[in-house]
Amino acid sequence: MTQPTDIRRERGLRPLALDLFSCAGGAGKGLEDAGFDVVGCDTADRPNYPFPYHRGDALEYLAHLIDTGEIRQYSYAHASPPCQDKCTLTVGTNRSQGWGGTHVDLVAPTRALLEQTGLPYSIEQPNGRAEIRKDLSLCGEMFGLGVIRHRNFELGGWRIEQPAHVPHRGRVRGWRHGEYFEGPYVAAYGNGGGKPSIPELQAAMGITWTDVREELTEAIPPAYTEFIGRAFLTQTVLGVAA
Repeated sequence: MTQPTDIRRERGLRPLALDLFSCAGGAGKGLEDAGFDVVGCDTADRPNYPFPYHRGDALEYLAHLIDTGEIRQYSYAHASPPCQDKCTLTVGTNRSQGWGGTHVDLVAPTRALLEQTGLPYSIEQPNGRAEIRKDLSLCGEMFGLGVIRHRNFELGGWRIEQPAHVPHRGRVRGWRHGEYFEGPYVAAYGNGGGKPSIPELQAAMGITWTDVREELTEAIPPAYTEFIGRAFLTQTVLGVAA
């Protein structure tokens, strides 16, 4: 296994969270807003990522942290492994085009390594066939956002009460089967079909530090992991039942 470059960071008073498959930092920003310091890891160059991060394979890096004992500096881990293999938006297209199996499902190996850390963790995936427990399901309307963006979270080593799903206020704006629909939400995926402008997408997601459309459409709203992080800290750091 290639040894990753060390990240030098003084441990402060805030607990430290590991943000795996970090992309542009939607999950990481939510954890920071909740009260964590954050270190990320992503295989791609992410100059817009707002926290210290290691560029490299997330699973190799996690294995390195476990092997060296450096994982002990962390209090929490979050992972958003690539989801194209089982995402609702792509699984039908893949099947119709004969593309089944073109994407690697990394959920199982991610879970296996996270279990080895002994840390409480969350694994995020969109609606679809990803084989995770749906311990928590969140939607943009729960936080007053301009996207629906349902996401499921498997929680390891701790639990959180599922909040009520808030009814949607209307449709996602854009073209569907040759017909244009207005609605209070923007489509945070793709490029065509009446998709939002970059400023609209930033406002809808609550992400201001990147203007790269691909990064915005791959991200989760920070409000999601802020909710998760605050619940975790309430339970563990403050010692109060959530």
